[in-house]
Amino acid sequence: MNDRPISFRVGTDCADCPIRHKAVCAHCDADELVRLEQIKTYRTYSAGEVIVWAGDEMDFVASLVSGVATLTQTMEDGRRQMVGLLLASDFIGRPNRSSVSYDVTATTDVTLCCFRRKPFQEVITNTPHVSQRLLEMTLDELDAAREWMLILGRKTAREKIASFLAILARRNAGASDLGPGIDIQFELPLTREAMSEYLGLTLETVSRQMSGLKRDGVILLEGKRRIVVPDFDALLNETGDDADGGMLA
Repeated sequence: MNDRPISFRVGTDCADCPIRHKAVCAHCDADELVRLEQIKTYRTYSAGEVIVWAGDEMDFVASLVSGVATLTQTMEDGRRQMVGLLLASDFIGRPNRSSVSYDVTATTDVTLCCFRRKPFQEVITNTPHVSQRLLEMTLDELDAAREWMLILGRKTAREKIASFLAILARRNAGASDLGPGIDIQFELPLTREAMSEYLGLTLETVSRQMSGLKRDGVILLEGKRRIVVPDFDALLNETGDDADGGMLA
């Protein structure tokens, strides 16, 4: 675990938190926020640093304030598979379990808002707004896992890449920022090697499909990691999802 002090630019007041309306505390009133303030701390991790190893005791749960982290599982023979991607406001850990079954690694520099696990269990019991929001987030994660099964199992390479970029685009833009004529810009949080692992593709296929989406004007590439989506609907059309539903929530 990382216990070093941090400098949190947006301040430690919950009212100023950039994930205040998306995280586990989203439905909390002022009194409930005070209870959470009493058991929270901030921790930072550098890109590439392991936040927690699979099987290790984890005495806290946390919301990701900024940055990106990956969830990875290792098989007995040493093979590794990335099984999840954590973005801002996502929740780490289980309040009723002292360990996790996957490695959590910072892909970029990461800031966590951490809550001591046992006091957080009491908050869940006594604060319906927190337990309600945690249930909502758990169900959203379940939906995302089911849709990810579709992406990995049935979609073409181009559809996989487009779906992954669409997830990132929506998470980096508010609902009002997805209209016609509005560019969505974000930093790609994974290297192409990591994308290939996550999507079950070869590195060459990832590079080829990214180049194809760029050639067709679906995305623009600025430098190595900067992605610009000039037309979100055009990107959605490449995901293979039907017009009445799809994976993006």
